[in-house]
Amino acid sequence: MSPPVAPVGWSRWLVPPAALSIHLSIGQAYAWSVFKPPLEEALGLSGTQSALPFQLAIVMLGLSAAFGGTLVERRGPRWAMTVALVCFSSGFLISALGAATQQFWLIVLGYGFVGGIGLGIGYISPVSTLIKWFPDRPGMATGIAIMGFGGGALIASPWSAQMLESFGGDNSGIALAFLVHGLAYAVFMLLGVVLVRVPRVEERADGRPATPDGPQVSARQALRTPQFWLLWVVLCMNVTAGIGILEKAAPMITDFFADTSTPVSVTASAGFVALLSAANMAGRIGWSSASDLIGRKNIYRVYLGAGTLMYALIALVGSSSKPLFVLCALVVLSFYGGGFATIPAYLKDLFGTYQVGAIHGRLLTAWSTAGVLGPLIVNWIADRQEEAGKHGADLYETSLLIMMALLAVGFVANELVRPVHPSHHLDAVTAEKGAPRARRKRAESA
Repeated sequence: MSPPVAPVGWSRWLVPPAALSIHLSIGQAYAWSVFKPPLEEALGLSGTQSALPFQLAIVMLGLSAAFGGTLVERRGPRWAMTVALVCFSSGFLISALGAATQQFWLIVLGYGFVGGIGLGIGYISPVSTLIKWFPDRPGMATGIAIMGFGGGALIASPWSAQMLESFGGDNSGIALAFLVHGLAYAVFMLLGVVLVRVPRVEERADGRPATPDGPQVSARQALRTPQFWLLWVVLCMNVTAGIGILEKAAPMITDFFADTSTPVSVTASAGFVALLSAANMAGRIGWSSASDLIGRKNIYRVYLGAGTLMYALIALVGSSSKPLFVLCALVVLSFYGGGFATIPAYLKDLFGTYQVGAIHGRLLTAWSTAGVLGPLIVNWIADRQEEAGKHGADLYETSLLIMMALLAVGFVANELVRPVHPSHHLDAVTAEKGAPRARRKRAESA
C-alpha cells in the first residue's frame, strides 16, 4: 500500500482529524481501570492479575512501535492505520470470547497481545506525517494527535461504565461490552484510514527531492547516541510515575477516602477516571504547544520537577482533602500526557526529520518498560499492604515515595541532554538516498 500523497491545494488541517480518529480509539486503554473491579469479581482475580491485559498491551505497544517504526515510515500512515484498526478491534473481539467463556488468558491474549500491537502501530502512524505537515510547530502538531490518545478514556470511561451498568457486571455483560467496543472502534478508525494524506515532496530546481533542513540522524545511528538513551530514561521515569496511578485510578480514589464521611461511589470513581483523561488530553496539546515557545528541555523540567511536588502533596495531605487530591492528580496526569506529546518534537530537534518516526517507535520501548513497572509497583505494594492489615491511603504511601524518586532520576537525565555530535549526522547525499523509493524514481525521471 503506497502512501497517499496529498493533491495540490490539500489543506494540512485535514490531517489532524485523521490522526485523532485513530488516537481517540486506541486511547481507550486508559479506561481499563473501569473494567478491573467487575473482572476481579466475575473471574476471581487479584488487583495485580486484573492489570495484566493492560500491562501486556503497553508492552506490546512499545515493542510493535519499535520493530514496526521503520516499516511505518516506508509504507506510510494509511497502511499503519489499517493494521492498527484490524489488530485493535480484533483484540476486543477475542477478549469478548474470553469473558463469555470465563477464560482470562483469552482476555490477556486479545486485549493485551493482539490489541497491544494495534496500539503501537496506531500510536506512531500519524506522528512523522504530522511533523512533516507542521515543521513550524512540531510540538503543537504532535500534541494534537497524541491529545486524542490521552482523551480516549474521556469517552471510553463513562461509555464503558454505562454499558457495564446496562449489560451487567458478570462475565456475559463484560463480554457484550467488549464486543460493542470492538465493532464501534473499527468504524471510527476507518475514518482516519480514508482521510490521511502525506505531503508532496519539495523539489529542487533540477527536479530532485530537496533534502531535509538541519542535521539528520538515522534510526540506527540514533541508538548509538547518549541523547537517545537519556531521553529513554526521561520518558520511562515520567510514564512510570503517571501510569501506575492511571491504571489504578478508580479503586485508588475509593481507597483514599473509604474511611471518611464522604466516601467515593463507583460512579464518582469512573468520573474521576474521566477527569484524569481530560487532564491527560489537555496536557498533551497545552504543554507540547508551550514547548514550541520555551523549549523541550525547559518543559521537561516542569514535568519532572513540579510532578515530584504534586506526588509529595498527595502523599502528605491528599487523604485529608478530596479537592487537593483531585487537583494534584490532574496536574500529574497533565504532565504525564505532555511528556508523551512533547517527546516526538524533542527527537525532531535532536535527530531531524529523516527517520523521526522510526526513532520515536524505538524510544517507545521506554513506555513498554514503564507499562510493567508502574502498575506492578502500585498494585503489588497495595496487595502486600492489604495483606498486612493496612487500608485506605496507607496502601499507596510507599508507592508514591517511589514515584517521587523516579521523577528525580528523570530530571537528572533531562539535564544531561546535549546536542547530538556531528559525527552521528548523515551527509546530504545519504539523506537524499534515504528518501522513499517511489519518490526517488519520480525525481530521477523528471
